[in-house]
Amino acid sequence: MLEVKGLAVSYGGIKAVKGIDLEVRRGELVTLIGANGAGKTTTLKALAGLIRPAAGRIYYNGAEITARPAFELVRRGLALVPEGRGVFGRLTVEENLLMGAYSRGADAEIAADLDRIYAVLPRLAERRRQRAGTLSGGEQQMLAIGRALMSRPRLLLLDEPSMGLAPLMVQKIFETIRAVAREGVTLLLVEQNAKLALETCDRGYVLESGAVAAADTAANLLANSDVKRAYLGE
Repeated sequence: MLEVKGLAVSYGGIKAVKGIDLEVRRGELVTLIGANGAGKTTTLKALAGLIRPAAGRIYYNGAEITARPAFELVRRGLALVPEGRGVFGRLTVEENLLMGAYSRGADAEIAADLDRIYAVLPRLAERRRQRAGTLSGGEQQMLAIGRALMSRPRLLLLDEPSMGLAPLMVQKIFETIRAVAREGVTLLLVEQNAKLALETCDRGYVLESGAVAAADTAANLLANSDVKRAYLGE
């Protein structure tokens, strides 16, 4: 579904991503792990059309999308849940969700999709009339995921969904991620909790200083002594 060849991204004179290759197959859960500053978030932003690559090619469903604008990619079925959630604090939960469907225009199935999101994320249904800014951090993360799902993505990019959350809420967020995958959405996940990410996903890539240091099945990466020592605290 997604193929990345030689992706490079620079900020000024700093090379944040240095010619990485990766792929995500339809129906997979794939994770990018690595230390802060390794280039994970920058990679997702480039894939989502938020920043322009300095080099490389990005293909989605067989078509090149390198440097295509973010709004166009959303309409093609590629959506990003950004680091920091970015919910509209003064809007209600339901208004936030409807904003996720903005690019769909007057789609008669939007109401049915709202019901589907509420079924997957019942906490949002309980708070549908509540302002998003009054939700807990975990609830806001659920809302950010739900809002992205309202665009009907086929590929969902998730950036640090567990950041700043209590352990119990982290587990709930990952239950949500698994539920989204069961709905048939393909996922590419950037996550600071490397152990949980690898336990959840099918495959993983380890980024170090903007380059791919390792790529393997999640099970093999969990068993890799270098990965254990560097990222799993073992």
